[in-house]
Amino acid sequence: MTIALSEVVTALDLELRTAQIPDYAGAFNGLQVANAGRVTKIAVAVDASHAAIAHTVQEGADLLIVHHGLFWSGVQPVIGVSYNKYQLLITNNIAVYASHLPLDLHPVYGNNARLAEALALTPSEGFAKFQSVNIGLMGRANESTDALLARVVAFAAQYNSPVRTSIPTSGRTTRRWAMCSGGGASSETLREAREHGVDTLIVGEGPHHTTVDAIEHDLCVIYAGHYATETLGVQALGQFLQATLNLPWTFLHLPTGS
Repeated sequence: MTIALSEVVTALDLELRTAQIPDYAGAFNGLQVANAGRVTKIAVAVDASHAAIAHTVQEGADLLIVHHGLFWSGVQPVIGVSYNKYQLLITNNIAVYASHLPLDLHPVYGNNARLAEALALTPSEGFAKFQSVNIGLMGRANESTDALLARVVAFAAQYNSPVRTSIPTSGRTTRRWAMCSGGGASSETLREAREHGVDTLIVGEGPHHTTVDAIEHDLCVIYAGHYATETLGVQALGQFLQATLNLPWTFLHLPTGS
């Protein structure tokens, strides 16, 4: 099966509402690098790293879909590692498509939607407001925080990610939870959690001061790993394109330890 690159890009842009979702400037959502115009196989990865591009070559894929694209550092010269990445892409006819916040918040294929499903949590509303959109999710529960933590640990172990908490979970009950994948712990999200009475916040990672803040406000933050919490969205996009365009896909598991 061979599909026009433009058809794949249109399908992704429409499904993810790429043009409508605000994001950080460095995200540059959508098609970042073109190829000769056809797609036969897709590789998906969390990061547009040199390793991801090299593995895409090995897999014989001609489209790499990532969550973190090529332009996070802003304008920079195409030399050294940067040159090597573009050379690999162009020499091997590989296109790159990136989706950051549009993928984080998608109600079906999003990182947060899929993570909530993986953890057997039922969301009822949005969380982690960014401009006009909610990136994360929030919901109610009534279970021991130890039990929830055990599910998080089991999930993260699949992606070689250690898990830590801001405070001990023993004896605690989770009644109001929230989640924001990736770097989801910030002064803003912790304040939002307090405003909504959240007792358990699940994130990928966050700055040191978020742990101090959480301790002082008796908030259990479960840090499950930036990489681990953002693996599910790109895999869901692979499944989506296989179902809608009959394109084969493969997930490139390249953990970063974060």
